[in-house]
Amino acid sequence: MPLRTPRHWYRREGSGFRAGRLVLAPLSWIWAFATARRIRRGTPVDPGVPVICVGNLTLGGTGKTPVVRALAARLLARGVTAAVLTRGHGGRLAGPARVDPQRHTAADVGDEALMMASAGLTVWVARDRAAGARAAAAAGAEAILMDDGHQNPSLAKALSLVVVDGETRDGEWPFGDGAVFPAGPMREPLAVGLARADAVVLLLPADLAEADARLTSALAARPVLIARLEPTAPPPRGPQVGFAGVGKPWKVERALKAAGCDLVDFAPLPDHAAMPETTLRFLAGRAESLGAGLVTTEKDHARLPPAWQGRVTPWPVSVRFEDEAALAALLASATAGAVRGS
Repeated sequence: MPLRTPRHWYRREGSGFRAGRLVLAPLSWIWAFATARRIRRGTPVDPGVPVICVGNLTLGGTGKTPVVRALAARLLARGVTAAVLTRGHGGRLAGPARVDPQRHTAADVGDEALMMASAGLTVWVARDRAAGARAAAAAGAEAILMDDGHQNPSLAKALSLVVVDGETRDGEWPFGDGAVFPAGPMREPLAVGLARADAVVLLLPADLAEADARLTSALAARPVLIARLEPTAPPPRGPQVGFAGVGKPWKVERALKAAGCDLVDFAPLPDHAAMPETTLRFLAGRAESLGAGLVTTEKDHARLPPAWQGRVTPWPVSVRFEDEAALAALLASATAGAVRGS
């Protein structure tokens, strides 16, 4: 079921949801206990090639997928052919299966997997991550980029990165008040999750001058790599109606406006939400009534039916790391035996 991330989760204080959190607290304790037990009891499998995990500590969008794409490009530049391994959230295939954009749809493999494969990456979907990693390695992958696996203990990891949303404007805080799901956004307590990470990727929007010092201090238990989520193309010209089915759709709205888009309306949808014809017709009708075009994220565009893809403009973004040398050192250490000729 698609997740509509409650925005109040990300309010550090004054959210007006204190009573609800108290009611949900016992369920949060159960969730945290079950997660910790699953990780503790896991037997990590070595697939024979280095596994670089890109995960997070919260539910909702943090920017993992653009980070995975950036790491794949940097590994390729080092001479390492990496395969992306993902669960294929929202897709029906259990896998292991290599994603083929000519044959698969988002309904088959999930929107993120299809988007990355359409960008030229080698992508495998597998509910069983160990089986997926073995299949990717057998097919020639020299490294595995595990998308969203920080709480998955099935694979031995050469490098574990956690991506943290660094946008703290308007009273928002990436961890809310620290409450674990369902009382808050955390998948596990902050200190527990950080303890298993090798480094943190703190992802800032393009228009934010610098990271919040309180946030970098809260993450200081691990090395912090500052990165920026930047548009790779300007938004479409003229009035636009935007829509996004991502973890934090309000961030897409904010980013479009910051990039200079004449956004006359915006529709937030649940993460990975289906795009039925009725929804698309409503959005198209709204845009027509305002004399506007339609714009969305690359991820949402991947879920559109083919007949609609030409009617909606995708707005691509990419990740830029501020300290490329620090990132290169981490990748070199993790993949030392994977570089061709080594």
